[in-house]
Amino acid sequence: MSQFFQIHPENPQKRLIDGAIDIIRRGGVIAYPTDSGYALGCHLGDKKAVERIKRLRQLDDKHNFTLVCSDLSEIGTYAKVDNDVFRLLKAHTPGAYTFILQATTEVPRLLLHPKRRSIGVRVPDHRITHALLEALGEPLMSVTLIPVGEELPMTDAEEIRDCYANQLDLIIDGGACQLEPTSVVDLRELPPTIVREGRGELSSFQ
Repeated sequence: MSQFFQIHPENPQKRLIDGAIDIIRRGGVIAYPTDSGYALGCHLGDKKAVERIKRLRQLDDKHNFTLVCSDLSEIGTYAKVDNDVFRLLKAHTPGAYTFILQATTEVPRLLLHPKRRSIGVRVPDHRITHALLEALGEPLMSVTLIPVGEELPMTDAEEIRDCYANQLDLIIDGGACQLEPTSVVDLRELPPTIVREGRGELSSFQ
């Protein structure tokens, strides 16, 4: 049975954030709020936790995992960013976007697309997410919490508890989230390719 933390969306309680980080560092899988629905997260490179998320979401090896990062400099550690891409990232972070980029050698192989060696990166505009990242000191491995057979992310922590209480170690209730998932933009080559239209405004990528 998962733990359930009610964390203030504007002023996250340090004690609860630290408790969440302890669960993540011990190999836990959490559900947490972002600026575009709830997401599943675990410690970067924790194979057992990644496999649990794959089973829960029924994902195959071709699914692009996302590194949720605190800022642009952290993205630059894990993804290859040239000057043109940097300008696009700077103009659209933080925000409801997931960007697909070529991964650096810092990214664990189990998170990479098997053929393209790409990785999704994102900097959400959500206070709880940033508090988690600040306390963790590195990105969270994440995927959007979209139930199998559905197209939209879950947005309510109580509903997540009803559905997944036995499959998660922690559910963070940070209030209701936006219903739309992120916009996904492939920046491995310019001009960009829009992979999925979501919350983020896309005119500057077209």
